[in-house]
Order: sequence, then C-alpha cells, then structure tokens
Amino acid sequence: MSQAHPYMSDPNAPDAPAPVIRQLDEGAINRIAAGEVVERPASAVKELVENAIDAGARRIEVAYADGGKTLIRVTDDGCGIAPDDLPLAMSRHATSKIDGSDLLDIHTFGFRGEALPSLGAVGRLTITSRVKGQDAAELRVAGGKTDPVRPAALTAGTVVELRDLFFATPARLKFMRTDRAEAAAITAIIKRLAMAEPSIGFTLRDVTGGGEGRVTFRADPENGELFEALHGRLANILGREFGENALRIDTEREGLRMTGYAALPTYSRGSSVAQFLFVNGRPVEDKLLFGALRAAYFDFLSRDRHPAAALFIDCDPQLVDVNVHPAKSQVRFRDPGLARGLIVSGLRHALAEAGHRASTTVAGATLGAFRPEGAGPTANGAARVYQMDRPSLGARMASYAAQAPAPEYPAAPQSGGGFAEFSGGFSGRVEAPVEAPDPEIQDLPLGAARGQVHENYIIAQTADGMVIVDQHAAHERLVYEKLKKQMAANGVAAQALLIPEIVEMSDGDAARLMEHAEDLSRLGLTLEPFGGGAIAVRETPAILGEVNARALVLDILDELADQNESMQLQARIEAILSRVACHGSIRSGRRMRAEEMNALLREMEATPHSGQCNHGRPTYVELKLADIERLFGRT
Repeated sequence: MSQAHPYMSDPNAPDAPAPVIRQLDEGAINRIAAGEVVERPASAVKELVENAIDAGARRIEVAYADGGKTLIRVTDDGCGIAPDDLPLAMSRHATSKIDGSDLLDIHTFGFRGEALPSLGAVGRLTITSRVKGQDAAELRVAGGKTDPVRPAALTAGTVVELRDLFFATPARLKFMRTDRAEAAAITAIIKRLAMAEPSIGFTLRDVTGGGEGRVTFRADPENGELFEALHGRLANILGREFGENALRIDTEREGLRMTGYAALPTYSRGSSVAQFLFVNGRPVEDKLLFGALRAAYFDFLSRDRHPAAALFIDCDPQLVDVNVHPAKSQVRFRDPGLARGLIVSGLRHALAEAGHRASTTVAGATLGAFRPEGAGPTANGAARVYQMDRPSLGARMASYAAQAPAPEYPAAPQSGGGFAEFSGGFSGRVEAPVEAPDPEIQDLPLGAARGQVHENYIIAQTADGMVIVDQHAAHERLVYEKLKKQMAANGVAAQALLIPEIVEMSDGDAARLMEHAEDLSRLGLTLEPFGGGAIAVRETPAILGEVNARALVLDILDELADQNESMQLQARIEAILSRVACHGSIRSGRRMRAEEMNALLREMEATPHSGQCNHGRPTYVELKLADIERLFGRT
C-alpha cells in the first residue's frame, strides 16, 4: 500500500479537511516574484542597470563584493526619483515606464514594476536619489519592511545599494555558485548591456575587502555615428581582432532592420560564447534567432566551429512581444519566419560581399609560428638585437656588383614566363631567375604568382607583401561554389522510389513535417500524407544514392522539433557536393604553370567565400612586408 508524502495530506481520505483558499501576504508575494526576477546576483545587476539606462544615465558604475552576494551598488547620473515617489517605487507593479494601456508598445528595458520590490523583499536595499531642482532623499527596505523616507546627501542621479542578497530567503543562498562564477556572470551582463548602449560609459568594480577596489571592466562612452560608435564598443569588449575581422551588417525587410557586425568564417570560435543578439536594444537569448545565425554560417563552418557576431534587430514594438518571461530574455515575433529570414539573408549577403577576404588572425597565427634561430635572450639576459646599420647607396651598389655572376657563367634558361619553380625542399639553387611581376597584376588583392613550393603552395607577390595559397583547398572551394550555383539554378534531381516508404508518426509530427514539405521538395525529398499520422516518401534526392528514407525523415523531424528548422537534408546534399568538389579540384603534388596559378588567383578574387575552404579553414595567408621584415629584425 502506498504511503502519502510526509509533507502532503491525502485529499481523498475520509476525514481530510477541505482545502482552504487563502490570500498570500505581501511579503510572500514579493518573495515569490523575486524568485522569478532575481535568480542570482547578476540578475539583480541587470535589473538595476536597466533602470539606470531608462533614467537617461550617461555614466553608470557598478560595484560588487563577494560576487555580489554581500554588496551590489549601482551609481548613475540619470534623472533621479523624487522623494515623494520613493515609497511608490517600492510598490509592486508601480512603474514610470508604461501607462498599462498597451503592453506591446514598450520602448524601455523595464515595464513590469517588479525589480525594486523584489530586491527589497530578499535583501537589504537602500535607494538614494536626487531630482534636479529638489533635495536628495533616501529610502531603506530590508526583507520587505520599508523605513520612512529621510533626507540624504547626493549631487545628482541615483545610488542603489543592495546588501546581503537573499538574507530573507536563506535557502536560495545554498544554490549560489562560487564568488568567481557569480562575478563572471555579472561581468557578462554588463558587457551585453554595454554593447547595446555604446554612448553610455560603464565601469565595473570589485570592492571585495573594502576600499576603492579594482576596476574589472571599463567602457568609456563612444562618439561618432551609429556604426562607428558600435564598432569601437565591440572592439573594446570582444577584442581588437574581432573589430578587424567583423563585417558591417545593415539590412532591412518588411519593417525589421538588422544592424551590427558579424565576423568572417575564418574568425570562428570553438563555442558560441561570442554570439550576442539584441531586439530593440534588449539582450535576448532566443532559440529561433540563434538557430538563424547558425544557419547563415552553415555552409562555411564545420559543426565544431561557431561564428562570432553582435546583431541588433530593431522594429516597431507592436511586431514583437517582450512580455514572455519575467527576466525578459525571451521574445516572440509576430512573424518568426520574417525575423529568421532577415538574419540568414542579411548575413549571407554580407559574407558574399566580403569575397575572398580571410581573417587577419590567420596571418597573425602564421607569423607566430615563425621562430628565428637563437631568438632567445643573450647570455647576460638582454634581448637580442638583429638590426644592422643600413649601408649607403654607394656601398650597396658596390656590394651588388661584387655578388653579380661572372661573365663566363651563362644564366640558366628561362622557364614559362620567367617563373621560378621549387620542387620539394630547397636544394641551394633556384631553377630559374625570377623577373619582376607585372605591376598591374601585382596591385590586385592576391597579387601575381611568383612560385610554387612542395607542389601545393602558391607564392604570390602583392604590392605590400606576399600571399601563400593552398592550391587544393582554394580550387576545392571554387568548384564547390560552382556546383552549388548549378544546383540552385537547376534544382536538385529527385529519384522516385519504386515502392513509396511509409513512415509512421504522431499526428502532430506529421503535420509539422508537412508544413515544410514544399521546402523539402525543392531539395529532392517528396512527402505526401498517407492517412492518420503516416507519411509517404515518394522521392529522395538522386545525389544521395541509396538512402534510408525513414531515418532521414525522422532526423529531419527531430531538428524541426528542436529548432523549428532543419538543415539535415541540405547538409547531406552539400556534403556530397563537397566531396565531388574535393575529387574534382587540383590535387596536391601537381606542378602548375605560371598562367594556371595566376588564373586561380583571379578566380579566387571573383568568387565569394573563396577565402575559406569547405570546412572553414583559410585557403590563403597574407603576410605584409612590414611583418616579414620584422621577422628578420629589419625594422
């Protein structure tokens, strides 16, 4: 016989009292609300900083101690709160952001009126504020109990101090992580908000142990127009390399506008930590939007690499519902397909316009791999100095004359177009003298081919440096792009199954799959309803050959259920095209003539996405002359 849970009475017992409906007291209501709004110290920081931004602050400073568990202090220079309004600000659902007439017409971060009373219910909260032209005032709240308003000293703005977070709900403290982890979460929140507001200055300070503490993050206000200010702020937060390798995004479709920066595929990350999405300035974590970002880079990165991007979608507030969750980190678009299409098409257009461009980090990694012999310090600990005095013009001319070949030794015969070929390692002599390249060709982005080493790498000279091209990877990408273009123009050939395969599933799964039947048909997979929850597979893509139709359909269904989109079929088709391109491209080990190499370089310049191979690796490395000279200590 089963026993009732010790904390629950059995309502079916004969002598059980009837349940009584009670009105919870205000303190319990606030603590419950705080559990939704304030999950951890970083949540409290987010709410307070968003209030400061809504108040029109131009500079915001956040100080914390012990990961925010014992102290969070947010200081701003915003408009402030009048003394008479301080008690009202601590009431639930009291806000200056909206009038309540239209919950879809929201132009501010906050609008629920829950943050301050929730924080006051679980911690010791002190608000000191001053409105221009009035005296400053202070209000204290501890565990939901509010003290009277009293005068205070403050020049301008507002200071909100939260001490002993969750002291009123000690059970929550057991679920807090280490001080370092909580501090990292606070930093991540501040950085996201700083990206959304480049014109506002942010300072984050760790005051654990007392005193002024140490600044852990600082972002001064950025000046200039929208993209200039945003680029400066992103470079400050995500690093200079992101700024150098990010593409400007500015596209619009049917009332939705997307701006921001997205990095080149060759500047990819091992995880999704460098992906930031904002809707009407609000940082969000929306599965639909992140799925669209992944889809935009789908054909340029391997599955273990992730793009880096900071994208801002702006639209009429009526087109998006931000009132989905108390934390306001999720949104719901009126037309989700439009938002997804905007991200995919906008990013792919920007990547196509980037052409053959590859990230500068590729060159940096290449230079970092070079190690001059004896590069360490000297015996006395001083750094080695390679710089030599540069001789005068007369001394150089005399040196060149002395090193010229003697007349009795004829020059080696010229090979195709005055082109130097190197086979394998360097044997101590060059097979043919190298003539100066055509200046017009040399000025092109990938320059003029000057040699081939190890029968796989093309060396090209540019106006201000050199380029090393992986001939197989580069040509593989070119062939792949041609095959995709042909497939887009002619469609994917389908092969009819002699006996259609029937796949049983639930009615809901079948309906979800049939919603995407038209898209799947364009990829060669023809589906038809077969009564009930069954689906009949009539045709499969011919390029896949013999395929397990049931497994393919179920894989697609799983992706649709998880992300409301499926790249499964397209991935398989493009994997085949990639293999075809690999087998049909110039093989490693093949010697190429000068005109062939130059033709390959010109085609790379004219083909979008040629800067990376089919797996996201770079197809070429560009080294500037200044960097090369630095390797040899000539600068």
